[in-house]
Amino acid sequence: MESLPFLFIAALVAGFIDTLAGGGGLITVPALILSGIPPHAALGTNKLQSSMGSGTATFMMFRKGRVSWNSVKRLMLAAFIGALLGTIAVQFIDSNVLSFIIPAVLVLIAIYFLFAPQLGGESRPPTISENLFRRLLVPAIGWYDGMFGPGTGSFFALAGVSLRGQGLIDATVTAKTLNFATNIASLTVFLIAGKVVWLVGLTMMVGQFVGALGGSFCLLRINPKYLRILVVAMCLAMLARYAYSAGWIS
Repeated sequence: MESLPFLFIAALVAGFIDTLAGGGGLITVPALILSGIPPHAALGTNKLQSSMGSGTATFMMFRKGRVSWNSVKRLMLAAFIGALLGTIAVQFIDSNVLSFIIPAVLVLIAIYFLFAPQLGGESRPPTISENLFRRLLVPAIGWYDGMFGPGTGSFFALAGVSLRGQGLIDATVTAKTLNFATNIASLTVFLIAGKVVWLVGLTMMVGQFVGALGGSFCLLRINPKYLRILVVAMCLAMLARYAYSAGWIS
C-alpha cells in the first residue's frame, strides 16, 4: 500500500507522544481514515496496533509489582465486557454514518484532551463505592473504547483520581491494565468480523514500538502540555484534510 510509510510514521509519532502525554489514538485513527481505510476496518486495525502498547505496559506493570492481579481482575473483566458490547454495537452502524460520526467524536475528544484538568498526585477519600465504579463507570468507559477508542486511558485515569480517590500514579497504572482489557475485547470482535487490515496493523505496531522506545528516553524532558497541543493540532489537521478530500469543505 502506498500509505504504509505515512501510517508507520503516524504510529511512530503516536507511540512517542503517547508514552509522554497520552492521546496517541488521536493521531492513529485520523491517519487510518485519511489513508482511505473504511471506518470499521480503521477502528479494528487501530485496535491491533494499539494492543501492543497497552499489552506491553500492562506486562511491565505486573512484572514490576506496581499492580496485583487480584486488585484489578474484576475491574479488567468489567472493562472487557463493556468494550465487547460497545464493539459489537458499532458493527451495526452503517459505514457511511460512521464516516461522519468518527470525525465528530475525534474533534470532541481532541478538545477534551487539550483542556482536560491536570490530575493530582495525592490520594483522597473516594466519592463512589468500588462496586458502583466497577459495575457502572468502568463498563461505560469500556463501551466508549469499543465504539471509538481515543482517550480511553485518560478517561480511566481521570475516573480513578476523581471518583475513587486514587493517586495519579496508582490511577495511571490501573488505567493501563483496563485499557489492555478493552483493547483485547474490541480486537477479538473486529477479528471475528474480519475488520482488520493486517499489513497496515503490523506495520503500525512496529512504528508504535519504535516511537514508545524513543519516548521512554525522553521521559520528563519534554513538557506534556506542549505535546498535548501538538497531538490536538495533528489530529485536527488530518481531520480537516479528510473533510476536504471527502468534499465536506471546499
